[in-house]
Amino acid sequence: MDLGSILTFLECKSILVTGATGFIAKILVEKILRTQPKVGKLYLLVRAADTNSANQRLQDEMINKELFRVMKEKWGGGLNTFISEKVVPVAGDISCEDLGVKETGLMEEMWREVDVVVNLAATTNFDERYDIALGLNTMGPKYIVNFAKKCAKLKLLVHVSTAYVWGEKGGLMPETPFRMGEALNGTLGLDVDVEMKLVQERLQQLEDTKATEREIKIALKELGIERARKYGWPNTYVFTKAMGEMLVGSLKGDMPLVILRPTIITSTYKEPFPGWVEGLRTIDSLAVGYGKGRLTCFLGDPDSIIDAVEQ
Repeated sequence: MDLGSILTFLECKSILVTGATGFIAKILVEKILRTQPKVGKLYLLVRAADTNSANQRLQDEMINKELFRVMKEKWGGGLNTFISEKVVPVAGDISCEDLGVKETGLMEEMWREVDVVVNLAATTNFDERYDIALGLNTMGPKYIVNFAKKCAKLKLLVHVSTAYVWGEKGGLMPETPFRMGEALNGTLGLDVDVEMKLVQERLQQLEDTKATEREIKIALKELGIERARKYGWPNTYVFTKAMGEMLVGSLKGDMPLVILRPTIITSTYKEPFPGWVEGLRTIDSLAVGYGKGRLTCFLGDPDSIIDAVEQ
């Protein structure tokens, strides 16, 4: 599909984007607004107490960023008006039913108007607390699918996962969906409901013993790594993302679904301008160290392949 057909598809379409203040979501939103100003509404879901707080987060963490420089140059003083016409801040939480949206009117509006749902919400910490990772990376996709099913005009659900759901296997990895309960190492018994129950039981045990917040955090991080390795995944992040894929695949029914599995995501390539990145993730620190002359060499296998995706 070329850019022209994508822009045609986006015209007058309303899109729900979760994880809207995240790195990829910001780039997606800017790209849509810049290249297809005739898009319908962009409903941007962010964690916030209310709509005003959600709007403030979007202003501080998205619109006011350098990423929107080209749009500011194009629209000048009219940018805020254009943004207000197109962007609808939504306070919510994907780890809750109905995405944690408390405004009934807004929720019903989305069910009527949304054509496309793009799920970008996730925690990418490799050793995240298991309860948090399960809530965002595993149960979140379940609630996204349930919400999307209520959207009367839905044409597409896009779920962004990661290439590393295949763990540390080498060679060519097939783009095949996971089956429910499929473990990388073949171990039987993987069940999302069991994992959720284990977390609740562990939390209760910790609370009963008057564990400190630090002790709870450490214990739940260790539990996530333990459960991931039991079934063949190297860390909590990719394990919970894989289970999220399983739930999406099993619940989608006849819903049009695309699961994207990007590898290492780096800076912008050409648009809106080269080199924009936020924070230092994975390979970014190597690039910055080399650029500043502090990293003069790096040990590695010259025959290895580094798979990085520029935005």
